[in-house]
Amino acid sequence: MATHEARTLEISIRRNWHDVYDYASVPENLPTWASGLTSGLQKSGNEWLADGPAGKLRLRFAPINEFGVLDHWVTTETGEDVYIPLRVVANGENCEVLFTLFRLPGMDDEKFAADAAWVNRDLQKLKDLLEAQLIV
Repeated sequence: MATHEARTLEISIRRNWHDVYDYASVPENLPTWASGLTSGLQKSGNEWLADGPAGKLRLRFAPINEFGVLDHWVTTETGEDVYIPLRVVANGENCEVLFTLFRLPGMDDEKFAADAAWVNRDLQKLKDLLEAQLIV
């Protein structure tokens, strides 16, 4: 199995890490900040089904934990499994959200940069929601 190029994207959020984790760990909240899950999110056994820009998706999430781990796996319509490491890390009274983006096989520089920009927009949306105190 080959090693993929990876880029860790991060954003600081002026909220306690528990608040951020408690919000981001609820699958039903994903469509409010993760634009790759546009609609149709519904539970199906141990997975979640969603409609994304590239078609139907199946999602599995790391169990709720006390370490800020929000890892998840996305299976595309074509059967490709994409692992997404995602963490919320305490930083004083606030926190950092860290998303590791892997360059998938066949992904050129332009697509990798576009995916990174997409993730950064989603992280910014999460930050905006939580810092505006819209989420308690």
